[in-house]
Amino acid sequence: MDRCVVLVDAGYLLGAAASLLAGEPGRSRIAVDHPVLIGALRERAEEETGLPLLRIYWFDAAVDRRPAPEHRRLRVLPRVTVRLGALTRAEGRWVQKGVDAAMHAELSELARNHACADVVLVTGDGDLLPGVASAKEHGVAVHLWALEAADGDFNQSEELVGEADERRVLDRQWIERWARPKETAEPVPRVLPVAVLPAAAPRPRPVPLVPAPAAAVAAAAAVPAPARSAPLRVIPTPKDLAGRAATGPPAAAVSVGPVLRWSSDRGWVDRADGATAADALPTLDRLTTSAQRWADREEDITSVGGDPQEVGQVFARRWLDRLAAAERPELLWTDHPRIPHRLDGELLRYAARFGLLAHKEDQIDEQDRYAIREGFWKELAARVPDARRTPEALRED
Repeated sequence: MDRCVVLVDAGYLLGAAASLLAGEPGRSRIAVDHPVLIGALRERAEEETGLPLLRIYWFDAAVDRRPAPEHRRLRVLPRVTVRLGALTRAEGRWVQKGVDAAMHAELSELARNHACADVVLVTGDGDLLPGVASAKEHGVAVHLWALEAADGDFNQSEELVGEADERRVLDRQWIERWARPKETAEPVPRVLPVAVLPAAAPRPRPVPLVPAPAAAVAAAAAVPAPARSAPLRVIPTPKDLAGRAATGPPAAAVSVGPVLRWSSDRGWVDRADGATAADALPTLDRLTTSAQRWADREEDITSVGGDPQEVGQVFARRWLDRLAAAERPELLWTDHPRIPHRLDGELLRYAARFGLLAHKEDQIDEQDRYAIREGFWKELAARVPDARRTPEALRED
C-alpha cells in the first residue's frame, strides 16, 4: 500500500537530542514540545518518501508499563500510537526491556501485511537488523534516520546503517524546533525559622609577647575589668523542645523562644499550637467539582508540560480561581516561604502525576521540590494584589 510509517525509538531520539543540546544523554535535561515533534516527524517523512503518512509508532518504556504524562499526551495526538515496554531497575540503573522486541514485531507485521510501502526507523539499535532484513524481503523500503551526534561520530549500529535502503541525519536545527535544554537554576536556599545570630567580631592579629615593666603591670591591675559580654544564644533543636515540654513544669511548657514551624516533608506533622490563619485556607480538592476535576485531567494530558515550576504555577492558578471571595490567599505571605501543610502535600501529590517520581526511588528530589514551590509562589505573587505587602502589615489587618 502506498503509505509510509514511522517507528520511533523514544529512548534513542530523546537521549541523542539531550546529548547534543544539553551535553548529557539524560532525557530529563531537555524540554520537549511533543505536538511540534510529531508534526516535524510527519512532515519530514512525507517529504522524504513522497507518500502520505499512515501512522507514527512511538516506542518507549515506563515503570510497570503504566503510561507517564508524556505518553498520555502523545497517544491523543492524531496518527500516533504509543507502545510501552517495561522500565526496570538493574545493578543500580534503569533499564528498558521489551522495546526492541516490540519494534521488531511491529516492523515485521507491517511488512508481512503490506500495510505500507516505506518505513522510517528512528533508532540506533542493531537488534533491529533481522526485522529490517525481513521488511526488505517483503518489498518495503527502509529509511533509517539518525540524530546529529554530539561528538560528530555515528550514534547508530554500523550493521543497521549498512542494511538500510536510505539514511538521513537530522541536524541540530531540526532538533531545536521541538527541544530545548532545561535551565539548571540553583536551588533556593532553605529559610530556617530561627533567630539570626550576631556576626562574630574580627579576630585580632596576634601580637608578640614582650615583657612589660613592673609599673605598667601595676597600673593595668588598677583598671576595673570590663563586663563580660553575654554568651551567644543557643537555638534548641526540635528534639530539645520536645524534651522540655515532656519533662519541665507546666508553666515551662509555654516558653518565649524561637517559633518552630513544621515543614510538610513526609513524616512531619502540623502542630496545633503553631497554626496560623493561612492553615485554615481550604485545599484545592475541597474547592473542585467533579466537572472541574475532569477538565483538569484533560488539561494535564494535553497542555501541561510537566516542568516542575510550571506544575506549581498550574496548581496555584486553579486554587486561586476557585477560592471564595471571602477567603484571603494573601495570608500565605505571612508565612512565606512555608506553604500550609495540607496544601503543600496536595501540591506535591499533584506534581507526582507528571513523572517527577520516575527514576528517583518514588521521591521528588529536593531541587524539584524547590522549583515546584517556586512556581506556586510566582503565580501567587502575580495574582494576589497584596502579595508585595509586608507580613507585619498583613497581620495587622
